[in-house]
Amino acid sequence: MTNSGASANAERADAARNRAVLIETARDMVADVGVDKITMDALAERSGLGKGTVFRRFGTRAGIFMALLDAGEREFQARVLSGPPPLGPGAEPADRLIAFGPARLRFLRENREIARAALGGRTPVPSGPPAAMTQRHIRMLLAKLAVEAPDAEILAMQLTAALDVPLLLYPEPHAPGRDDGDFEQRLSRGWEDLIRRVIRPGGP
Repeated sequence: MTNSGASANAERADAARNRAVLIETARDMVADVGVDKITMDALAERSGLGKGTVFRRFGTRAGIFMALLDAGEREFQARVLSGPPPLGPGAEPADRLIAFGPARLRFLRENREIARAALGGRTPVPSGPPAAMTQRHIRMLLAKLAVEAPDAEILAMQLTAALDVPLLLYPEPHAPGRDDGDFEQRLSRGWEDLIRRVIRPGGP
């Protein structure tokens, strides 16, 4: 008589190991050859796993990048929830909110091409769990700051869009004769200015 429970556990463990191998291999390939060169066949060949395994794990090419983005999001969320301050717990809510912007912008910039490939032309703007996590975190910090707003949920949504949308949808502006840092730095300064205006007495 076979132990079906042990067999199922072994299967799940194998699937988890294969997924971890594929995620790490895909990350290495992004660094080595760039997003455009990654295909299901290329990932299977470099990982040493079968093409069928790659299809079962990701389904489509866009699924590879969605999985990469998801893994990166989990790491970013861990830094927000339990990492060192001011991004993580232990700092004043205003300092955490200000620090969140540059950290999120850096994450988005580093993963911009992966995010675009994950969207696969089907979703025009960022949506789903990552944006929802950002919105919840901002909403929580606004509540701790007792920010007076007619609709705090909408304010949190708009602040989320201020971070997620520019790096994904807009080309970086290049103003002639302007030497004030790159787009990410300008967005970070704009975020701090925006937050200080929102949290000042009298509300946004």
